Amino acid sequence: MGRVALVTGGSRGIGAAISKALQAAGYTVAASYAGNDEAAAKFTAESGIKTYKWDVADYEASKEGIARVEADLGPVEVVVANAGITRDAPFHKMTPEQWKAVIDTNLTGVFNTIHPLWPGMRERKFGRVVVISSINGQKGQFGQVNYAATKAGDLGIVKSLAQEGARFGITANAVCPGYIATEMVMAVPEKVRESIIAGIPAGRLGEPEEIARCVAFLVADDAGFINGSTISANGAQFFV
Repeated sequence: MGRVALVTGGSRGIGAAISKALQAAGYTVAASYAGNDEAAAKFTAESGIKTYKWDVADYEASKEGIARVEADLGPVEVVVANAGITRDAPFHKMTPEQWKAVIDTNLTGVFNTIHPLWPGMRERKFGRVVVISSINGQKGQFGQVNYAATKAGDLGIVKSLAQEGARFGITANAVCPGYIATEMVMAVPEKVRESIIAGIPAGRLGEPEEIARCVAFLVADDAGFINGSTISANGAQFFV
């Protein structure tokens, strides 16, 4: 049995692609999800990957969920913090509730996911942490002040964890996807989708599997000297 990997938001979209890629690479994968029981059951039936339900915005729920994963599968040595939500609105119309919901899931949720695992990684002198950020955390986006703030904050988490974890054999890196052909993006009106693609020099949306391959590279044993880095996978839409 390979190393145990946890992927939050791992049963749909980019997360599902990451879960499957890690499974194909020999990892024993657990995928967490927040609420879509039907999608999670279908994902497990198709892939054989176990799913676990909890809200990453809740620290105690995350801690208990991770404990269940480790009781079933063994110590988690690879964690991919992918769970995220959007509550878009122009800033002058954004409500405190919209702000808090996104902060709690996309930023605090990363803390809640990694923090319970950090002591074990330090003790074992090995760990791989990958946070899925976003192109919009790098450049900002109209109507996404809350989302962009969390995704920019995620990059700060990674850079800081890299410095704290390096001497313990732990790496922390980020992937910033551009616009990917997920259910959410494909559901937007065709004209809006065409305008998005028009701004991508590659002339197309990315595929979830392309993001998954970035993650599989970063969590490999051979990637131990890559730490605190960000891979921008956006079809040349934005450079840092």
